[in-house]
Amino acid sequence: MAAASTRSSVAGRGAGRPASWDRRAHDDERPPTESELTEPVPPATGERRAPPGDASGAELQQRAAAIHGDLPVVDGHNDLPWAIHVRADGDLDRADPRRHLEGYHTDIPRLLRGGVGGQFWSVYVPARTPSPLVATRRQIRLVHEMIRRDPHHLALASTADDAERIRASGRIASFLGAEGGHSIEGSLAAVSELYDAGVRYMTLTHADTTDWADAATDEPRHGGLTEFGRAVVAEMNRVGMLVDISHVSSDTMRQAIEESRAPVVASHSNAQALAPHPRNLPDDILQMIGATGGLVMVNFYPAFLVASAAITALEMFDEERSLMAELGDERAVDEELRRRRRVLERGTVGDVADHIIYLTSTMGVDHVGIGSDFDGVEVLPAGLDDASCYPALTIELLRRGWDERGVRKVLGENALRVLRAAEQTAVTA
Repeated sequence: MAAASTRSSVAGRGAGRPASWDRRAHDDERPPTESELTEPVPPATGERRAPPGDASGAELQQRAAAIHGDLPVVDGHNDLPWAIHVRADGDLDRADPRRHLEGYHTDIPRLLRGGVGGQFWSVYVPARTPSPLVATRRQIRLVHEMIRRDPHHLALASTADDAERIRASGRIASFLGAEGGHSIEGSLAAVSELYDAGVRYMTLTHADTTDWADAATDEPRHGGLTEFGRAVVAEMNRVGMLVDISHVSSDTMRQAIEESRAPVVASHSNAQALAPHPRNLPDDILQMIGATGGLVMVNFYPAFLVASAAITALEMFDEERSLMAELGDERAVDEELRRRRRVLERGTVGDVADHIIYLTSTMGVDHVGIGSDFDGVEVLPAGLDDASCYPALTIELLRRGWDERGVRKVLGENALRVLRAAEQTAVTA
């Protein structure tokens, strides 16, 4: 679930860009192309990169279809459960993912067309929810019911090995992700409860700073994590739950990486050097993530993808708070915000590829994944309009000379690797 903006501006908005990035006066919001990145890391060790343009469009489509034919995509963040809650009162008869859901980004047919073999379903609830743990349980039940209704296409996965087995059967391995530490209501016991219900990562905050961790889009109160926040990270390590640093402040990011014994993930975030939004990650944190075996999963939301959209979105955050005070109803606020955010510049599938290439150049190909944010955002890049469109990204990477091994790592292999690392940390705790 995307946060619109922040109260404060981002210092040094041009900082951290590659030295070879020549900002053109006629196109001053353009992200760098692959050739402008400094010393790019090849997408897969030991395999030559073919020069872009070698293959025809038809050949690229065939290669992408072959890759996606065995469900390689593991998407780190999809907000369909919350969208169904808001727009259909959580009623799966009214919004049945087994058939086409008009006006949504996601349903089972489109996931399968997109080659998705693993999905982290967000069990997001707003931080302002009076009883967020109770509401999170409701969202967990919704996901479990989605899976129960369609056993031919969905299965709940507990481990990375489960995911491999489920994908091999032609089904979509379903994990859960809790989006915001407010969901545990200050209880370490709730971490174990959520894990037992299938939650395999928890984002330490959502848009608002909690009692124990600072958010990227709120006023900092703790300088990062409090002692209880560190205890939450330790408990997540103990049970095998990935620590997710999307949405948190830079100080919280750094401290979580230092505190965690397992690699951390950013389940739906991008490079701040290309899109100057505080929800994105600066270069020093990217390098820390790469050095500790973690993963950044690229978000498709234009505010975190396109520089001009990021700057526009920086002005919207206070609107959300004032709307909630004025309207007092989460559905009315959600619809009004959806209307306002549709003005953001969309960007294209090429912008997503730019972030993947930048992250690869900064961290290495083993540390980049996909976290689309489908059904948690109002606007998507041209060419990535819904969950059937992942092959368009594969085609774009192949067009730029990526080999299949590197593409497969980004599409899903890296996500399963970090999940295994968290599992191993729990075993050795």
